[in-house]
Amino acid sequence: MVRVKAIVSGILVLAALVTLVMLGTWQLHRLSWKEGLLADIESRRHQPAATVEEIDALARSGGDVDYRAMTAVGDFLNDKERRFLATHDGAAGFYIYTPLQLDDGRYLLVNRGFVPEDRKDPATRMSGQLLGHQRVTGLARARLLEKPSSLVPDNDIAKNVFYWKDLDVMASSVGLPADKVLPFFLDAGPAQVPGGLPIGGVTQIDLPNSHLQYALTWYGLALALAVISILKIIRKNK
Repeated sequence: MVRVKAIVSGILVLAALVTLVMLGTWQLHRLSWKEGLLADIESRRHQPAATVEEIDALARSGGDVDYRAMTAVGDFLNDKERRFLATHDGAAGFYIYTPLQLDDGRYLLVNRGFVPEDRKDPATRMSGQLLGHQRVTGLARARLLEKPSSLVPDNDIAKNVFYWKDLDVMASSVGLPADKVLPFFLDAGPAQVPGGLPIGGVTQIDLPNSHLQYALTWYGLALALAVISILKIIRKNK
């Protein structure tokens, strides 16, 4: 009976060790993948800016447009801005998404940047409401296909407060024809704006990379379990 218990115990310890080592190795694979992704994003950001047509073709072919440098030219429809709840340097406020009407009649939603909560009314920042043909350079951002989490509130269309970037609703809520709206956003870069608002260049590249820490944790637990098991065997054989 004692021998059976010892065998079962040994099997369980071995299974636990294998599981812990596999988890650690999986985290190392994730680390390699994440480092590759971050390097790719860094490369995209510093490539020559692509045109709207190039980004559009990539998006429609199923390619990843996120964080690719791009330039667009058109006229801002300032009376149709949408406000996305955000913070910047610790201050609460909004990212201002304004449709840019291109020369071919299509529309591109541009995140022009951040304004504090007390400046959300365009009347308080009229000098920043750019008129006429504008050239905007920044980073393309992929659209979200669904709400990121059930914890995120529903967008409040009536109050013009968006809690997640629903491109279709942002466009339709200001009467833009769906077939004329490009299927991605443009985050404007940090170009100087008259009056200083909105503050551009607010793109956040926040991809947590704790896989090495997790790998070391799993391997550490495996080592600790192995040491404890060996010490236990040594004590029994004394």
